[in-house]
Amino acid sequence: MHLFERVQNMAKTISYDRAAVVDKATKLYWEKGFHATSMRELQNVIDMRPGSIYACFGSKEGLFKEALQHYAQMSLDQIALCKQASSSLAAMKTFISTVVTHSHQHAPSGMCMLAKTLAELTDDNAELLSLTKDLLKQVEAAFAEVLVAAQQKQELDDTQEPLRLARHVQIQLMGLRTYSRANDGNIPVDELVNDIFVSGPFQR
Repeated sequence: MHLFERVQNMAKTISYDRAAVVDKATKLYWEKGFHATSMRELQNVIDMRPGSIYACFGSKEGLFKEALQHYAQMSLDQIALCKQASSSLAAMKTFISTVVTHSHQHAPSGMCMLAKTLAELTDDNAELLSLTKDLLKQVEAAFAEVLVAAQQKQELDDTQEPLRLARHVQIQLMGLRTYSRANDGNIPVDELVNDIFVSGPFQR
């Protein structure tokens, strides 16, 4: 194997290892929150010593930033798929139903990690708080893009404002996840999701 190929393979391995570490850290932070996650727990979950964590991520906060971005990107990637579906609106409904159901049954926490972080952090963690707010805005903007696609497919009235509709979807999704958690997941998810799209600004 040539030197160039060995270097490429090493780079791929390092990249994969980092992605795996961030994914494990994301699940832990999502479950426990930023402050309740100790360095000892991080070390055990991601199998790295404090010196290695500092070398790779700078600090516990640095790793948390990457975890937040990783979590948000997973959502953004899934939302983006809704634009390509034959029915963007139906795809968005399926996405929301899946998120709510998965959150209760399989996710580390029943809450959105970004919403949970927003509720936990104070101005003492201004940088992390600012990042969380920005990522939530990105998710909202992604919803708006799907709704624009729905308008282009004549699934929605093109006089309706996508950003306003996206804000409504974001608010309802956050509330629905909390409601599902409060009721141990025993809710008519599909029915409640359909209600999102016939209420508020979606009413003509």
